[in-house]
Amino acid sequence: MAFDAGMLRCVTEEINSLAPCRIDKIYQPASDEIVLLIRTQNINEKLLINGGSNCPRINITETQAENPAKAPMLCMLLRKHLAGAKMTGARQMGFERVCELEFDAYDEMGYKSKKYLICEIMGKYSNIILADSEHKIIALLRPVDISANSARQLIPGVKYELPPKQDKLDTLSVTKEDFETAVKNAPSGTRCDKFISSAFAGIAISTARELTYLASGDIDTTLENVKIPTLIEEFFKIVDGLKSNSLYPYLVLDESSNPVEYSYIPLHYFGTGYANENKKSFSELIDTYFSKKSKAERIRQKSSDILRLLTNAESRITKKIAAQTLELKECDSAEEYRSKGDLITSNIYAIKKGAPFVKAIDYSDENMSEKVIELDTRLTPAQNAQRYYKKYAKLKKAKAELAKQIELSKNELEYISTVFDALTRADGETDLAQIREELFHSGYASRMKNYTAVKTGTPHPLKFITGGGYTLLCGKNNTQNDYITTKLADKKDWWFHVKNMPGSHVLMQSGDKEPSERDFTEAAEVAAFYSKAEGNNIAVDYTKVKNVKKPSSSKPGFVIYTSNWTAYVTPDEEKIKKMQVK
Repeated sequence: MAFDAGMLRCVTEEINSLAPCRIDKIYQPASDEIVLLIRTQNINEKLLINGGSNCPRINITETQAENPAKAPMLCMLLRKHLAGAKMTGARQMGFERVCELEFDAYDEMGYKSKKYLICEIMGKYSNIILADSEHKIIALLRPVDISANSARQLIPGVKYELPPKQDKLDTLSVTKEDFETAVKNAPSGTRCDKFISSAFAGIAISTARELTYLASGDIDTTLENVKIPTLIEEFFKIVDGLKSNSLYPYLVLDESSNPVEYSYIPLHYFGTGYANENKKSFSELIDTYFSKKSKAERIRQKSSDILRLLTNAESRITKKIAAQTLELKECDSAEEYRSKGDLITSNIYAIKKGAPFVKAIDYSDENMSEKVIELDTRLTPAQNAQRYYKKYAKLKKAKAELAKQIELSKNELEYISTVFDALTRADGETDLAQIREELFHSGYASRMKNYTAVKTGTPHPLKFITGGGYTLLCGKNNTQNDYITTKLADKKDWWFHVKNMPGSHVLMQSGDKEPSERDFTEAAEVAAFYSKAEGNNIAVDYTKVKNVKKPSSSKPGFVIYTSNWTAYVTPDEEKIKKMQVK
C-alpha cells in the first residue's frame, strides 16, 4: 500500500498527541532519513521522517539505526534551527500527503521564532523541508528548480507552496450525490478499483480494491457489476472514520506470518491464508511493515561500493573459470601428441627427410589402425618426433597448472560468496567498515575506489543465551568469525557452522560443562538462521573448538575442522530473536 493521505492523517494524529514536546537531538542515519529525539514530561520518543523514494513515511519509531560518524549538511542545519525547540503541533495540510510539524524555536539573533518542518510523503517526489515563520524555505532534502518542475520550485529562499492539486474530488468533503454523479460520468467498462483511486484524492489502490471486494465479492470487476449502494456505504464508513479519527491499524500477514500489506481498515480481498493483525498504533504498524525493507534499503545504499566490487569480481572469476576449463579440456589431447611422437620414433628408419607425412600402424590400438601423421618438411624425422613430445610435455604441465588455478579461482569465488552473505547481516556503518577492511586486506584495495583505512575497533558479534543459560557468539562477517573462533574461543567450547555453505561461525561457551540436547539444538538453529541456507532440516556441523584450525595465509573466515557431528534443524526467527541479547 502506498502511504496515502488517509494513512498520513492517522499517523499525524498520533504525532500531534505528543505535543507540546521538546526536540532533544537530531540525527540523519541515512541520506534520505531524519530522526528527531522527542522528550516529553513522561516519555522519550523517536520521530522518523523518511523522504526516500522506496520507503517514504513518517511515524514514531522504536527502530535503532546506526548514525554516521560525521553528520550530513541537512542534519547540521536542522540541529542549528530545531535543537532544543518545542514542537507545538502536527497537522496534515489539506487532505494531501503533506505533514507540517510546527516548532517554537529561536532565530540567529536569539529571538523567538516559528519554524516548520514540512514532510512530503509522495513516493519518488518525497521531500523534507525546513521553513521559517513565513514559510520561506531554509533548507531541504531534495532541491527542485525550474528546470525540473516549472509548476513549483523548492529551493532555499523561495516561499513554500503545496503541490498542485490533482483533478480529483476531495475525499473528506465529497457527498453521496457527488459520488453518484462520478459513477454516472465514468466511461463504460471502467474497473471499480481504478475508478475509486483516480476519482477521489488520497485513496490508495489497496483501499479501493477492498471497497470493490466488499461491494462485489471480487476485485477484478467493473462499475456495472458492483452494488453501488453498498460501495457508497462502505466508502463513507472510511470517510467518517477519517473525520472522527476512529480507524484502526491492520497488518496483513501471509501464511508464513510475513507482512504483505498495511492499512487503516481490514483487508479481506487477499483471501484465505491471509490474516489481519490489529496493531496498538499506526506507528507500530508502519514500523513493523517497513522494518526489514527499510533496513535492506539503507544497507543497499551504504554498501553500493562493496556490492559493485563483489559483483564485478564474481563476474570476472566466473569468466576466468570458464576459460580455464576450456583450456583444460584442450589438454586432453596431450596423449595424442605423445602417441604421434612414439609412432614417428618407431618408424624413423622408413621416413625420408622432407616428407610431408608418414603412415604408421598404431599397435597400441585394438584395431591396429593406420594413422596419418603430419610432418614439418623443414625438420628431420627425429626433430619431428621431438616436436610432438614437446607439445605433449607442455600440455601435460599446463593441465596440472590449470587444475591448480581452477581450484584457486573456485576458492576465491567461494570467498566472494561469504562476503555477499555477510552483507545480508550487516546492521550499520560499523559492520560495513569491517567488510571494507576485510576486502582491503584480502587484496581488493586496488579495486576499491578512494578507499582509506578506518579503525573499526574491537568486533562486536551477535550474542544469544540458550535455554540452559549458555552464551552463544555469532559472527556477522568474516572478521567477526575469525575473532570469535581464534580469539574468544576456548578449546573446550563448541563450534557450529552450516554444512558446505557460507554462514556465520557460532560459538557456544560451555567450558568443562556438558550442554543439554536443547542447548545444542538452539546453537545449531542460530548457525542455520545466520547462513545462506534456506528451508527445513538444514545441516549444521558442530565440533569442539580444539578440532577447528585456521590454515596460515587463508582468506578471512576460512577454517578447516575434523571429528564433527551434524545436526538437522529448522530455525525459527521469532525464537532466535527472543534468545538474542541486545
